[in-house]
Amino acid sequence: MSLAEGDTAPDFQMPATGGRTVSLDGYKGKPFILYFYPKADTPGCTKEACAFQEATPKLEEIGLDVIGVSPDKIKPIEKFAAKFELTFPLASDENHAVAERYGTWVEKSMYGRKYMGMERSTFLIGADGTVLKSWRKVSVTGHADDVLKAARSMKLV
Repeated sequence: MSLAEGDTAPDFQMPATGGRTVSLDGYKGKPFILYFYPKADTPGCTKEACAFQEATPKLEEIGLDVIGVSPDKIKPIEKFAAKFELTFPLASDENHAVAERYGTWVEKSMYGRKYMGMERSTFLIGADGTVLKSWRKVSVTGHADDVLKAARSMKLV
């Protein structure tokens, strides 16, 4: 499945850090960023999460929340969030059902071995539940700034 800009964001409900549950319904009427990352507490994922954390005050100024999603169990995600003082929710998509709906659970290849895994992707979801912008196969450096810049240039509500 490939999710395109203008599509309705697929429904989701996942356990998240801090004993929270995040769901599409819970963000109804509020724009947000949903980003998918491969594995908690790895170099690229740490850099990306910390960049979103650093951008959080500026994102909140324009009315945006951030949710990170990985296929990890909630316990390692909780440790990751605590270690780097991440205040936005990080959700566990352990069975990768949400990633499949968003088209981010893909075939990958490393050292000639093929396997299924999370494609680093970000979706800017509007207050009406529409995908306003998507970034696929994200390069971590500068990504949070790119998302902020794009969000500032569009009508979010």
